[in-house]
Amino acid sequence: MTGQEIEQTLLEKLGDLKYTYRPDIRDHAALEQNFRDKFEALNRVQLTDSEFSRLLESIVTPDVFANARHLRECNSFERDDGTPLFYTLVNITDWCKNDFEVVNQFRINTASSHHRYDVILLIRGV
Repeated sequence: MTGQEIEQTLLEKLGDLKYTYRPDIRDHAALEQNFRDKFEALNRVQLTDSEFSRLLESIVTPDVFANARHLRECNSFERDDGTPLFYTLVNITDWCKNDFEVVNQFRINTASSHHRYDVILLIRGV
């Protein structure tokens, strides 16, 4: 079996498990927009661009322990108008109401590196 056939079989199995295949998410901008849409729907809020940028800065970290904590806890940050926003990244109390998505052949290109990921699983855009 080739790598492409293995990948296709995995995508089919994930589809059987009710993961939604997202062929439209191919780059970093599409991934961020998907996350923003899911975040705003879950938390019933509209973020400004600066608030969304600060949110990303606070949750994107190489620290796996901090990331795990962000996923399972209620978090907060200060909005542009000075009020606190309490939020969650995934629906912890009713996990089956989360969106489960799968992306393949995802690319992230920066000035110093080019990465391609075969398959990525997303829960509520995370």
